[in-house]
Amino acid sequence: MRVQPESSTMDQVTHQHGHHRAKPAAEPPPVPAPAGTIYTCPMHPEVRQDHPGSCPKCGMTLEPVMPSLDEGEDPELTDFRRRFWWTLPLTIVATLLAMFGHRLGWFDMRTQSWIELVLTLPVILWAGWPFFVRGAQSIVHRSPNMWTLISLGTGAAFAYSTVATVAPQVFPASFASMGRVSVYFEAAAVIISLTLLGQLLELKARSQTSAAIKSLLGLAPKTARRIGADGTEEDVPLAHVHVGDMLRVRPGEKVPVDGVVVEGQSALDESMLTGEPLPVTKRPGDKLIGATINTSGALVMRSERVGSATVLSQIVQMVAMAQRSRAPMQRMADVVAGYFVMGVVAIALATFFAWGLFGPQPSWVYALINAVAVLIIACPCALGLATPMSIMVATGRGATHGVLFRDAAAIENLRRVDTLIVDKTGTLTEGRPAYERAVPAPGITEDEVLRLAASLDQGSEHPLAAAIVAAARERGLSLATASEFDSASGIGVRGVVEGRALGLGNTALMEQLGVDVTPLAAQAEGLRGQGASVMHLAGAGRLLGLLAVSDPVKATTPAALATLREAGLRVVMATGDGLTTARSVAQRLGIDEVHGEVKPQDKLLLVERLQKEGRVVAMAGDGINDAPALARADVGIAMGTGTDVAMNSAQLTLVKGDLRGIATARGLSEATVANMKQNLGFAFVYNALGVPLAAGVLYPFTGWLQSPMVAALAMSLSSASVIFNALRLRSDR
Repeated sequence: MRVQPESSTMDQVTHQHGHHRAKPAAEPPPVPAPAGTIYTCPMHPEVRQDHPGSCPKCGMTLEPVMPSLDEGEDPELTDFRRRFWWTLPLTIVATLLAMFGHRLGWFDMRTQSWIELVLTLPVILWAGWPFFVRGAQSIVHRSPNMWTLISLGTGAAFAYSTVATVAPQVFPASFASMGRVSVYFEAAAVIISLTLLGQLLELKARSQTSAAIKSLLGLAPKTARRIGADGTEEDVPLAHVHVGDMLRVRPGEKVPVDGVVVEGQSALDESMLTGEPLPVTKRPGDKLIGATINTSGALVMRSERVGSATVLSQIVQMVAMAQRSRAPMQRMADVVAGYFVMGVVAIALATFFAWGLFGPQPSWVYALINAVAVLIIACPCALGLATPMSIMVATGRGATHGVLFRDAAAIENLRRVDTLIVDKTGTLTEGRPAYERAVPAPGITEDEVLRLAASLDQGSEHPLAAAIVAAARERGLSLATASEFDSASGIGVRGVVEGRALGLGNTALMEQLGVDVTPLAAQAEGLRGQGASVMHLAGAGRLLGLLAVSDPVKATTPAALATLREAGLRVVMATGDGLTTARSVAQRLGIDEVHGEVKPQDKLLLVERLQKEGRVVAMAGDGINDAPALARADVGIAMGTGTDVAMNSAQLTLVKGDLRGIATARGLSEATVANMKQNLGFAFVYNALGVPLAAGVLYPFTGWLQSPMVAALAMSLSSASVIFNALRLRSDR
């Protein structure tokens, strides 16, 4: 079904969530973007228009500002894939024929030229047509780029070869070799096929930039259970939920929209949005956040914010804006690309007219040959390979060390980072509750406190209870069966174990049971100061002990932070946890700057503030609440043990969730950038030497001319040198 969009992007998405579709037997065609979609350039966010097309500045394909779940595969990716695979056999055959045809002797050389023309005609005029269009647009918009050279170089080589095939008599006899005038159909075809391959890889990689937003959109439930005025209940698409509707949220379900609890009590897991690792108890009057998970009890809520007004929708919009607002990383080649292109074209034109007006006869034939040689030798194969080859090798090497780079900008920027913002939960810590210790009251042992609490908690679904039960089983304690279990209060659990009435929960539960907690109050406060959640165990009207459950610091975190500080990085903690807990963890790890109880937009503002101060900021996190800051930072670093949204928002993923990987990645970043500079140097040296030779500057002194064939060989050698130099990154230390 085609869904019509409403006024906002998020409303459109919620409509799409409301449809359940069976998996089709064949891949469906791409769904056109809805009316009103705005397109922008990944490299130049200021370029915005209401229809698809190419960027007038760099020629890149524009993409929707806000992707949707049902948009399908990029039409340009589909088109380029078809052009590449349909013409690749023609390129291969033409290349093999050019290399070995004269040895096989199947055709005379003039006939072979015609065969090469027929083979490469579809490659140039059909497969390469988008590149010629981009080249023409670069001239029309007065924005010369690499498409200008690719279109001119391949176009000139193909045009020259066509003339040499159709009218070879216009060339002097000295240009004939093995019975024909030399042609370069295969060079033009290979350049087109390689460029298509590069575009396929680039488009495939760019399609992942919207994965973070799509992951966020996928968090929202597709339906909500609405309670009618007459008390009847029905499941309705999320788009049909309005402000003021009464909704039921059953155990294990997601909260459909933002609202307030009207009836019931339960513990909700809000960690993915707030960063708080422990479930939060909700009672009537408490606020609910859409897409959070109801872990235990049933709730009735009243919707207050729907569609684009929900917290989840706002996070989606922040991630999208952060991705677009990041200043594009201009590679070193791009800095001089415009001048380089204009210079090459100027030299080719000067060569053409100089030879045509002042050269020996046939002067205009010499003019054409030398101008084509200039364009071919300056064709940006080596220049185009200089950065991608280094990036490709570096990403492969990083992967072997558990460091996954998403794009070149991350590799180039990481070496300049001087400030690292770290989330607490799941980044510095394990991100899951773990039993820490028990404090027994006089007359009872620590193991007995743990055993009784675990016996009672066997009937609870709460993550804190799971941590206590797991700890008891690890110690080999014998657990008893609890009866008359009750967890409806939302402040703890009660039951009977071995004939003893027990209660386990917070101070509110102890007040209900009439239990005095002052004997262990000092110990409880001390545990809270260390970042732990404290529960009281009571039986027969007296306090039996305390149990502390906390989110433990990863074993590798202290060493990782020490290494980063030695490297000169300023480390800042920003977490959604309470300030007391955050300061406790920061003190243990030697972190001086701490921001607690921060919301997703607060982390984003912190990144922006530091950037305005001139800092190059990296953000390390693992949760959905970190996604906007990860997208906005100069380098976003996600924990591989975290959420898909965080990894899709970040440019760098640490597979093992070990912060020591940042130091490894920084070293690789420095080595890669140095390698790219060397590659660019090779590319420019070849052009600096080859272009004057191709233009014929030595002819008056030596009588030497560089034919297009020699120019093509020099171009290939420059590419080979770049490739072999990039491969050194695999073994550099």
